[in-house]
Amino acid sequence: MLRTARWAWVLALLAGTAMGQQSPTPAAPQQSAQEQLPSAPTPQNNVPKPVPPPTPPPALAPLPPANEPGPAATPPPGPPNERDQMMYTMRVTSSFVVVPVTVKDLRGHLVEGLGRSDFAVFEEGVQQQIKLFTSDPFPLSAAVVLDIGLPDQVLRKVNETLPALAAAFSQFDEIAFYTFGNSVKKELDFSAVTERYANSIKFLKKEGQKGGAPVAGGPLGQSGPSINGKSVDPSVPPGGNVYVNYREAHVLNDAILAAAQDLATRPRDRRKLIFVISDGKEVGSRANYAQVLKVLLSNAISVYGVAVGDSAMPLVRDLEKVNAPFSGHGDLLPRYTKYTGGDVFPEFDRNAIENAYAHVTEQARNQYTLGYTAKAGPSNTYRTIEVIVHRPNLKVHAKDGYYPLPIAPSL
Repeated sequence: MLRTARWAWVLALLAGTAMGQQSPTPAAPQQSAQEQLPSAPTPQNNVPKPVPPPTPPPALAPLPPANEPGPAATPPPGPPNERDQMMYTMRVTSSFVVVPVTVKDLRGHLVEGLGRSDFAVFEEGVQQQIKLFTSDPFPLSAAVVLDIGLPDQVLRKVNETLPALAAAFSQFDEIAFYTFGNSVKKELDFSAVTERYANSIKFLKKEGQKGGAPVAGGPLGQSGPSINGKSVDPSVPPGGNVYVNYREAHVLNDAILAAAQDLATRPRDRRKLIFVISDGKEVGSRANYAQVLKVLLSNAISVYGVAVGDSAMPLVRDLEKVNAPFSGHGDLLPRYTKYTGGDVFPEFDRNAIENAYAHVTEQARNQYTLGYTAKAGPSNTYRTIEVIVHRPNLKVHAKDGYYPLPIAPSL
């Protein structure tokens, strides 16, 4: 019985082992809440990767804070204005002709508001197509030429007006200062009209002519009877010297030429003018009128004048248009101003001279500018220009003609 029970136990043990080999692996026992928490991740895995912000377009770039200055904004390129087009055309071809035009009414006031269709330009009698038109003001490059050969009382009056001359120009202008009498002298080179430069102009006070020079005597120099070489008339100096008022040199042409040669080197985007304060007389210049006029017209330089002294008086001004023998040329200022498109202001008293300074700069700066392309031709051939305004009762001031510049060689 005992042996039978032992075998039964062995058989049961073998049966349980066989069943254990055939059954699936039992499920893992459930973990506690603390065992279910994941282990602490490393910092590398915990920080999510940053998402790069979208790149804004250039036009929507963020602006700097209001209290911090940002970089200077570069304006977007746009279509060039008419002045830029003119400067580009002038640099590309030498056959482009620029004509500054002043328009006044019958009372002498500047006329504004005209358009391109109001003008017509003729070269050698043939109408030209106006390719440039603008009424924008231009900065000035001005050469002031002061006549120190004037009578002393007239030059003193001019000296008193020099502060007003400096004030007539703006901070965008540049001026140089010349004086002439027997010779030409550049007193001040081209510079912006700063306060320091204006003070330098104010102190450029010169002395004028004060009378004749003594001439050595001799048989022709004695006046009246004499005894033993001494004049009977006590008013005659010893030796028979007499005072003769000889005419000194008055090199107006040379002065305008010197100023014109310097102005020719100034930038082309500026209005170039010569501002002459003189009685307009010319004596003793090496350069003649025709030579100087050619330089002016070849470089688009206008001449403006303030006629002082005798030339400001209407009667004397008319008489000086006829030149007496050996007296030199009469008033040349109207001729220079007419053919270069400028103007002349005959003024006699101080207030009128000061007002003339302001009129000259206002008129020169605020002009209509016309431009056209001319046919190529010899540079030494003078070409006439006529500007017409299609409105009644208006006066037009423009240069009478020009000399073409030599054609630049192609690069």
